Amino acid sequence: MRVRRWILAALCPTLLAACGMPGGVDGDLTNGWGAMEPATGFQPAAGTCHGANFDPVGSRWTYEDVDCKQQHRTETVYVGTYNSPAADAAEPPAAGSDAAKAEYRICDRQTTTYLGGPWRTARIWIGVTRPTAAAWTGGARWFRCEALELSSVEDNGVLVQRTGTLRNALAGGPSDLRLTCYAVATDSSGAIAGMPGVGCSAKHNAEFAGVWYAKGLAYPKDAKAWSTFHDGCRAVVASYVKVPNDKDLQYRTGVISLPGSAEVWQAGDHGVRCYLWMDGAELTSSLQGKGAKSLPVQYK
Repeated sequence: MRVRRWILAALCPTLLAACGMPGGVDGDLTNGWGAMEPATGFQPAAGTCHGANFDPVGSRWTYEDVDCKQQHRTETVYVGTYNSPAADAAEPPAAGSDAAKAEYRICDRQTTTYLGGPWRTARIWIGVTRPTAAAWTGGARWFRCEALELSSVEDNGVLVQRTGTLRNALAGGPSDLRLTCYAVATDSSGAIAGMPGVGCSAKHNAEFAGVWYAKGLAYPKDAKAWSTFHDGCRAVVASYVKVPNDKDLQYRTGVISLPGSAEVWQAGDHGVRCYLWMDGAELTSSLQGKGAKSLPVQYK
């Protein structure tokens, strides 16, 4: 073995000298390469649709956009960038923080702009997607505003896998996304058991009247808090039907006040959807702007 190793060691310099290098090759594997571009972080794009369910944390590896003409679950309506001091933090904004509320307000405005009308007047839900902690450490400072269609904005609403973009979906003209009239059903205790949407020419007993903003109020948890919300919605109903907002309004119609979940309330969504509700009635047209004759004092 010692002899063989000595022979190989002695032959190697000779063989290398005889073989030489191919023409144009100097043996340096790096000095002819162009400089590589610096690494860049992943940046999502607005106006894209996605087959995956909404997620408040967006990983690069689960991001896959699809043609909005194909079936999808969510749509990115806007992509924003965090500024200081949020951008200087060691991790993405926590739920309920000032930075999280600020991003939600931006998404609120941008969704209305993207859809061409107030999104709360439609079967739409919005959410904010942030980078992962690892991406944030790597320099990612984006947030995505996501919009999705629900079968209903009431408690039993589920996500709809839709086809077609939401861009300008509320920009004038009819849209099946808009909130209209409802056939409210109650259980034996008088609580709402169901609220299916129907056309206003069909028999119904409730109608969407508009949105009331509960500025500075906590999420309602008791009868007193709900009473404040109902008063706010009564004012919306009065303006919608064109009837006096006085003490007799409660005898003209009931109201249904529907804020979002406690989770989105914490994020800063204090919009409350308001509906007039005449239990037992069989209306067959909209009451918008029809005045006191269409909504007489009757429960007093």
